[in-house]
Amino acid sequence: MGELAYGGSGPRTAVVVGAGVIGLSTAWFLQERGIEVTVLDRRDVAAGASWGNAGWLSPGLAIPLNEPSVLRHGLRALLDRRAPLYVPATVDPALWRFLLRFAAHSTWREWNAAARAGALLNADCFEALDVLVANGVRANPVEAPYVAAFESAQQASGLLAELRRLTQAGQQIDYTAISGGHARELRPQLSQRVGAGVRLDGQRYVDPGEFVAALAESVRARGGIIRGGFEVVDVRPHRHAATVRAAHGELVSGNVVVWATGAWSGRLARRWGVRVPVRAGRGYSFTVATEEPVPGPLYLPGVRVACTPYRGGLRVAGTMEFRPPEAKLDTARIDAIVASARPFLRGVRWGERTDEWVGPRPVTPDGRPLIGAVRAPGVYLACGHGMWGLTQGPVTGRLLAEQISTGKRPEALRACDPLR
Repeated sequence: MGELAYGGSGPRTAVVVGAGVIGLSTAWFLQERGIEVTVLDRRDVAAGASWGNAGWLSPGLAIPLNEPSVLRHGLRALLDRRAPLYVPATVDPALWRFLLRFAAHSTWREWNAAARAGALLNADCFEALDVLVANGVRANPVEAPYVAAFESAQQASGLLAELRRLTQAGQQIDYTAISGGHARELRPQLSQRVGAGVRLDGQRYVDPGEFVAALAESVRARGGIIRGGFEVVDVRPHRHAATVRAAHGELVSGNVVVWATGAWSGRLARRWGVRVPVRAGRGYSFTVATEEPVPGPLYLPGVRVACTPYRGGLRVAGTMEFRPPEAKLDTARIDAIVASARPFLRGVRWGERTDEWVGPRPVTPDGRPLIGAVRAPGVYLACGHGMWGLTQGPVTGRLLAEQISTGKRPEALRACDPLR
């Protein structure tokens, strides 16, 4: 498709729509290949899911969502708005069609396909990140063990089984079952309620807003243009270029267009032959002060809450809520996270919450992202990473830039074909 779109000599210019971690990573690696980039966003840099997430760079915990047991959680979610997975009562037919497709893909066969696809991306996710940091992206990823905490060893066995299945799918993971006492030694914020744990080594974390801002700064420093307040409403492919049109009427053209708009990606993707829907699985986060410094990330799998050191305190993130991406923050979801995490943590000043946030994570029903060319010549899609956009963002950008510049799809992107 590359030769058809730009005459066989390779693209010289690209328009990237979406200034989150996926779009900016793609822009950066396109620049590495000598392509001039313009990045457009309906709001601003890191305005979507890229700012308020937990900041985890954790391929070892990139567990596909479409596990068969999620159906049980889903049924409970219809009755309990405090559940980690929340599906509000709605008459939205598109949402119910999506959930039915998600349920159809919640089998071990489909889960294994998603795990293998993720393992191919995760294999080089740190290498791609290190290329960014070594070449001008002023970020500070921190390597630290992750500690998952449970009430009992029996509860920990569920995560251990998931990690074994991920390993069998090709994911490299260094993990160890530990006692509750050892878990509390590693993370003094854990309470006496914790009776068992799992330690994962070789993982990292980062301040996500700071990282994406540094990525944008580097793109600009290398000659790229980034414009906020530019809501793209249409994309028109031509023989050797493609043109995007803003809501206010302005046109911007490039040899190629990369559509990286996260949970908003499905709006135009259907016109380009993409049949896999993308929905907003909204996550919430907030920051709390702690009595002691937090040594590293901790995870409460039983209540689906992720905690990360953040600017002298603790960022607490959780829930999966299927609502429109623009819907207002629901304080009841914040309260539900606090209520579920409080028994497992001590020395946390829950009443001093700041930075309460909700953001739309782009979720696909089969657990695989959409990365690659679509039927519109010169148009590429990069979205649908679910909760793992930060982990897989840099490697997605590098692989997609390779495909765009050479016209050849990397093997690691085969399972992520948007036209599957």
